[in-house]
Amino acid sequence: MSRSSEPKSRLLHDIVHGTPLRTALAIFLGFLIGAIFMVGSNREFLGTLGNFFTRPQDTFISAWSVVGGGYGALFRGSIFTGAADSVLLAFRPFFETIRLSVPLIIGGLGLAVAFKTGLFNIGGTGQIVAGMAAAVFVATRLEISPVLHHITAIVAAVAAAGLWGWIVGFIRAKTGAHEVILTIMFNYIAIGLFTFMLRTPTLLKEAGDGTNPKADSPAESALFAPLFSDAVPLHWGLLLAPIALVVHWWLMERSSFGFRLRMVGLNPEAAKTSGIDVPNYQALALLVSATFMGLVAANQILGNTNGATANSHINIGFDAITVALLGGSSTIGVLFAGLLFGAFKAGSPQMQIAGISADVLTIVQASIVLFIAAPPLVRALFGLTRGSKKLSLRKTLKRQGEGKVDAND
Repeated sequence: MSRSSEPKSRLLHDIVHGTPLRTALAIFLGFLIGAIFMVGSNREFLGTLGNFFTRPQDTFISAWSVVGGGYGALFRGSIFTGAADSVLLAFRPFFETIRLSVPLIIGGLGLAVAFKTGLFNIGGTGQIVAGMAAAVFVATRLEISPVLHHITAIVAAVAAAGLWGWIVGFIRAKTGAHEVILTIMFNYIAIGLFTFMLRTPTLLKEAGDGTNPKADSPAESALFAPLFSDAVPLHWGLLLAPIALVVHWWLMERSSFGFRLRMVGLNPEAAKTSGIDVPNYQALALLVSATFMGLVAANQILGNTNGATANSHINIGFDAITVALLGGSSTIGVLFAGLLFGAFKAGSPQMQIAGISADVLTIVQASIVLFIAAPPLVRALFGLTRGSKKLSLRKTLKRQGEGKVDAND
């Protein structure tokens, strides 16, 4: 690696591998900025500014009331409603948070694989859509027993999404084309193909018409059954998240394959010197990253009694980028980041009922991403210093030379 590329590599490493402290500070700053916008847009608070020098306590009380009311509504809408006939109903907002978090967590884990390998997979949307097409076909066209139907649909979604990601990796490995451009273009191709399939009779529906075509509803044997009751919005697709978490942790932290992926991400030149086929492992990283998106697709299709549309991915592919970055591309970090953004989605309606614009949460999320993507800014604001962790694989390669680690296991 050339000296000129080291600062860029260091910055990308800082962004993708965030520390818990910097992540917590980014979240704090995001909520702080959100509070400022809440207060600044509230008429009652603005009315107290005229008497600030005579009765400053009124201004502070009003500001606290606005912020407390806004974030209190977020809590009630995402964790605990308080007034309900049963415990399940009282915690229904929390279950809604879990439901909305599942695809974000799984998608974030997939993108974290690519990020750890030094790749920016912006094609999560296209990979999800490719998996959705396969899942819809299996869920609507096959007639088999329930459990086998679930497994077949999930495998089809994972295979289709993985293939979509591998094509990008293959092109990158053979031509050197940048994965960001490729994945963005493949998003449009996947959405276009899926829309075409929805509008073509006998492919994914019996009759294809309309400006917003919809696929046939999945067969009853393919749908995930509710976990509790219809009043609680959780189904058996919830189990896909813990499975994905365990697989990601083992793959990236315990397997020799994950070790080589991390080597490629930390220092491609050193990895190449140690005998790793860097382009091939980058292609495999995109394939593995996309297979997690296939699980997202299966969750979206098999957990929904309505027919899929071209917009059934609801921007999960892009939201997962934020989740992966906020979680520092680690398994536990992505879990909590997914829960946080799931809570934002679940609590947004309650905040609007409380008179807080939904745009405030968008500002909070965007601010968090901004501070995650600007490590030097956060360090400067709080007087932090760079950690002692090195970006190179010097120690790792030294251990290889001593025979303690074999990159070609």
